[in-house]
Amino acid sequence: MADVFTPEKRSLVMAAIRSRGNKATEIRLIKVMQAHGITGWRRHHALFGRPDFVFPRARVAVFVDGCFWHGCPRHFKSPAARADFWSQKIGRNRARDRKVTRELVLRGWTVIRIWEHALTKRLAARTVARLRRVVTRDGSAA
Repeated sequence: MADVFTPEKRSLVMAAIRSRGNKATEIRLIKVMQAHGITGWRRHHALFGRPDFVFPRARVAVFVDGCFWHGCPRHFKSPAARADFWSQKIGRNRARDRKVTRELVLRGWTVIRIWEHALTKRLAARTVARLRRVVTRDGSAA
């Protein structure tokens, strides 16, 4: 089916859509943390870079990065259409991720970035172990 908009109009329409986060992936991480008794986290904490989860007492910021939007080295496959656009878009996202991580580390936070694929049943235990190691380092949470 052909698009009813011109490419320019479609671009304007899509640009007007604001992101609401990666809710399904965040909910998956919540279920994993709850199932393994990891506590002390908060969502929507006012912190630079807007982490998905924050463990305030341990000063740990957690980002759940989608494999497509953040260019997962294992799973990202650039769309064939508009390859230059997508390459630049994913490159900007990755640069922003590095900037946010750097800034939070400078502010004294530990940053954990979890790939979306790390929340599958097969990899969840490894992800939980990693979270637990960092969050309980000082015995303050989980």
